[in-house]
Amino acid sequence: MQKIIITAISCGVFVPFDLMASQKQPNIIMFLVDDMGWQDTSVPFHNNEQTSLNKRFNTPNMEKLAKMGVKFTQAYACAISSPTRCSLMSGMNASRHRVTNWTLELNQKTDQKSSVIELPEWNFNGIQPAAEKGKINNSTAITPLPQILKDNGYRTIHCGKAHFGARTTPGADPSNMGFEVNIAGGANGAPGSYLGTKNFGEGTRFAVHGLEKYNGQDIFLTEALTIEAIREMKESVKMNKPFYLYMSHYAVHSPYDEDKRFTGKYRGKYDEQLKSAMNENESRYAALVEGMDKSLGDIMDYLEQNPEVAANTILLFMSDNGGQGLNNVRQGIANRDQNYPARGGKGSAFMGGVREPMMVYWPGVTKPDTECDQKVIIEDFFPTILEMAGVRKYETIQRIDGKSFVKSLKKGKAMDKDKIVVWHFPNLWGETQNKEEGYGAYSAILKGDYHLIYTWETGVLRLFNIKDDIGEQNDLAVKMPNKVKELAAELSDYLRERDAQRPSMKTTGKIIPFPDEIL
Repeated sequence: MQKIIITAISCGVFVPFDLMASQKQPNIIMFLVDDMGWQDTSVPFHNNEQTSLNKRFNTPNMEKLAKMGVKFTQAYACAISSPTRCSLMSGMNASRHRVTNWTLELNQKTDQKSSVIELPEWNFNGIQPAAEKGKINNSTAITPLPQILKDNGYRTIHCGKAHFGARTTPGADPSNMGFEVNIAGGANGAPGSYLGTKNFGEGTRFAVHGLEKYNGQDIFLTEALTIEAIREMKESVKMNKPFYLYMSHYAVHSPYDEDKRFTGKYRGKYDEQLKSAMNENESRYAALVEGMDKSLGDIMDYLEQNPEVAANTILLFMSDNGGQGLNNVRQGIANRDQNYPARGGKGSAFMGGVREPMMVYWPGVTKPDTECDQKVIIEDFFPTILEMAGVRKYETIQRIDGKSFVKSLKKGKAMDKDKIVVWHFPNLWGETQNKEEGYGAYSAILKGDYHLIYTWETGVLRLFNIKDDIGEQNDLAVKMPNKVKELAAELSDYLRERDAQRPSMKTTGKIIPFPDEIL
């Protein structure tokens, strides 16, 4: 079992020194938010300065967590939900597991149509447990992260959104993916409703199942999930078993149902970013964010009230993709205001689509109020969590792409400055195909300060320096041809190594070249 040295302060409370001896395996909470942009918080993630968007939101518990642990300023996920969740569960980059768009129904693609490109085959049936290898078409069988933890003594709890397997497949049920407890997780990627009075969307294909005891009650989904999660944490403590809680909120994904606990403080409030009053949608969105933050606070309160648990509990906070950036659901100029100062939003190759709010607190390991610029992408959580758990020997049927960031946590700074981050989305997202704003079929690479985006349909390569130009307004491709050539080669080699699928042109039937083949 792993031994951890505990400091005298944990979760804001004094920890008696008799608890500072050797500890058993740590409890681990992976707190994942849905569709939360990197600026949807009062915690500043850009140059450690509060932006106008930070001032819009009220997230005191995120602020508290940032003060307790390490805030990562270069954390990334995929631009769409299912690919991110499959990478977290498998440790694989999306180019390897090929669940490159969102999943829902068995054998049904979710791509938009194109008159120009033919989309490649992808794994629209999602990831599946190892026992299903070779049995389900268009899927990737894996040894899931929670299964490894379960095999090594953990009580594994899934609470909230799953969205990593198509309906009716084994992978749609978290119980088949190594979770001992499944609370409200299924194939649906959004709730039919957040309202208990509407039975959380009962009767729709996005209905949330497993919370029927709350049906008809005046309770918000975020609150119901939190109550259930804390109940299962308590049960694990009673059983004297370390727990892995995957607190996977449906919030802050649409629909923007009214959370009456918080909407009143935002409705009609003047907003600095918008230069106008917040409309009803934006008010409800801010309330969704605050409700999520209250959930985080409730979990942290439970830990504070139980210092012996707190002293041995790691808390990781992350989002699954960029915030919604389109004005069909959000207020402001599409792809400009919603994730400002980043450009774009969910589904886009630009920073607004992939940069995330990330924080980690590890008692006795992380230093309080630390900021770290280590690049981290979602598949890195797989080996990191296993290292945290003290699980050093394990086998997987899949090849792991993620790299542990434990060293950066311990040092509080970037320990792998040459790390590259790669995104692969040879698909067409459903809400927009605006290639100028980074949507459509693309692949991209980030190395150092340079972000190269390749649009498959047009063969266009764009280059941005995200340190000097986080809004990605100044395309440097013409000025820096050697940098384009260098990054195009690295991106292409990465995709080739993983046998990444590519679109083809409808006019010729030929597969579109890799980025380095067009230079």
